[in-house]
Amino acid sequence: MLHCSRSSLIYFVLGVAAAISCMIYLRLTFTDLTYKTTVGVPSANAMAKPVITVGSGLAGLSAAYEALKAGAKVHMLDRAAKPGGNSIKASSGINGAGTRFQKDKNITSDDSAKFYADSARSAGARMSSQSGALGEAERKELIEMLTSQSADAVNWLTDEIGVDLTTVAQLGGHSLARTHRGTTGPPPGAAIVGALLKKLGANPDFTLTSSAEVEALMVSEDGKVTGVRYTASGETHELQGPVVFAAGGFAGDAHGLMAKHRPDLAGMPSTNDARPASHGLLADLGAEFVDMDSVQIHPTGFVDPKDRTATYKFLAAEALRGEGGILLSADGRRFVNEMERRDVTSDAIMALPRSQDEGVRQWDVTLLLDPGAAEAAGSHLGFYLFKGLMQKTKVKDLPPAVIEAVDRYAAAVAAGKDQDFGRETFGHWRLPAGEANREEEVAVGTVTPVTHFTMGGVAFNTKAQVLGQKGVPVEGVWAAGEITGGIHGDNRLGGSSLLECAIFGRIAGAEAAKNV
Repeated sequence: MLHCSRSSLIYFVLGVAAAISCMIYLRLTFTDLTYKTTVGVPSANAMAKPVITVGSGLAGLSAAYEALKAGAKVHMLDRAAKPGGNSIKASSGINGAGTRFQKDKNITSDDSAKFYADSARSAGARMSSQSGALGEAERKELIEMLTSQSADAVNWLTDEIGVDLTTVAQLGGHSLARTHRGTTGPPPGAAIVGALLKKLGANPDFTLTSSAEVEALMVSEDGKVTGVRYTASGETHELQGPVVFAAGGFAGDAHGLMAKHRPDLAGMPSTNDARPASHGLLADLGAEFVDMDSVQIHPTGFVDPKDRTATYKFLAAEALRGEGGILLSADGRRFVNEMERRDVTSDAIMALPRSQDEGVRQWDVTLLLDPGAAEAAGSHLGFYLFKGLMQKTKVKDLPPAVIEAVDRYAAAVAAGKDQDFGRETFGHWRLPAGEANREEEVAVGTVTPVTHFTMGGVAFNTKAQVLGQKGVPVEGVWAAGEITGGIHGDNRLGGSSLLECAIFGRIAGAEAAKNV
């Protein structure tokens, strides 16, 4: 039986406040944006062709911002009713190496070279593989750009866009703390997307058309992309201009590309809404695709006790483990270094016996945070408690095997050495071992691996140009974000998805603006 304490009430109130403030913040942002793009202000560029951005996640928003900054008009097309894509759900943060926020936390030894080494190691064997237009040299160039410009991306978001990214945490697969998020306010994805939407909505040269389905990319006789054909409100339209394609990955396309490239993942829940992928529009141009069988399984999606077999799962942010949380099997034992890469952690979970739930492939793993980790991840935890995805309970009320595991881990933290699994960083865990912890409260929830991210996608280069046969750029179209392939290889590091969207989205927008 769970005990309601003062701390539980505080976290619940924080969760309610966080949820309400986030909804109000984004509602105000979307309302303002709708007004600006529906009513609008006469633009000096009224007769100019716009840069067309397909998709409204961070990659598309970053591209739109840079194109506007370069003096172009922008027309954004989004298939969803509201903008933000999957970026708005991002909860752990954005990576940056050698930032001033790291230095404020006495993290002075990080640099782009260390970030590159971590990223290349995470990419695995694909790093040195040749796949159509991309070989080892091209993949290294993409990773080099991602890591060397990471600090600039964080500075851009904080100084120019006005996003709080002052908290820095270490996630799995990173050699030190470099993943940035806000100290207060909405989760990082919502904060970044909301801030950019407000900036864009204030610009008379920006137009957003929601619930718009792009049917085709229009191509001239010489093979150059000249615009798009799309449907909205039951009508078909043609729009002329250079195109930035930022329509996201295919993890939600369970019966399409996912079934084609990874049929072995059938039946697994996902953090992505079910929807068909847009990759076919680029395939029709003759664009090359790489690493399409490289799909990231995130180790921790919440199993909602109110709807255990739901195929859509809320992500349990990796920051929860980074701040000190541990994972326990159904029989109450630790079984992995929680700070391992996502693929390693997921594989360790999937080697355990599966749950008995029918109709979905999932596991029953307990995510447990002590008071120190709970406090450090307070902005996340409050929301999860509010949603009923985690609960607070006293240590003495845990099953005996779990109490034993907590004591053993607490002793390892105190000794600074995890002899069982080699974990080297313990976040903000402060719970002592033994009888002294029995009246303390911990936060617990059930998690399972989920399909989360697709590392494969269209081949592109450091100018964000879509590549066709033999690596020749397709004129008139650029790509950024999860639609692209070649950066992450076998596994994406947490915090690098928002980063690639910001870096390559900005490049794509600036390059497309040159072609107006």
